[in-house]
Amino acid sequence: MSKNFTRNRESDPLLDSLITSKTRIKLLLKFFLNPGTRAYLRGLATEFGESTNAIRVELNRLTEAKILKSVHSGRTVQYRANKEHSFFKEMQSVVKKYVGLDKLAEELAAKLGDIQAAYVIGDYARGTDSGLIDLVLVGRVDDDKLKEMTAKTEKLINRKIRTLVLDPIDLEKLTSRLDIEHALFIWGNGKEISAAKHVTRYGE
Repeated sequence: MSKNFTRNRESDPLLDSLITSKTRIKLLLKFFLNPGTRAYLRGLATEFGESTNAIRVELNRLTEAKILKSVHSGRTVQYRANKEHSFFKEMQSVVKKYVGLDKLAEELAAKLGDIQAAYVIGDYARGTDSGLIDLVLVGRVDDDKLKEMTAKTEKLINRKIRTLVLDPIDLEKLTSRLDIEHALFIWGNGKEISAAKHVTRYGE
């Protein structure tokens, strides 16, 4: 999937009004969109296009507040979301609402009930709010309903949605290429797709 997409939208008011630090918002999105995410200081600085000092200040604050956990490995420190924090689920819910994954899941359930599963891959599975959501749908989908759902949801969440529809066999074949193991599972009818048993479930 190509990434030649330039994000162009107004800031969402929810997190922006609660947290004035844009860097802190980026970090919360990074670690709580997909809590399986692990990252290092220099990698975050490169990804965000900010200085390591600016990133370090916010990482220290979030770690001191026990929102993030840090693990030392030689001279480097790896960070991840603290799933044991008493407000973990609440923070994750706010982050998902911020990028519109809650609305996306609702529309999938209402409009496309014949699909077996839906996964977010790419930037949002990695915790990057790029403005383009890559959505993999497994099952049989009516093209007209899909276009209608996509157009409606894009307006609701102020983000573009790019879809890929596969049957379970094709999903198995493309598991590695699409990095389904690190995808974010956002909706399903209860049937387990063997190729994606270890993905992060929405709300976990």
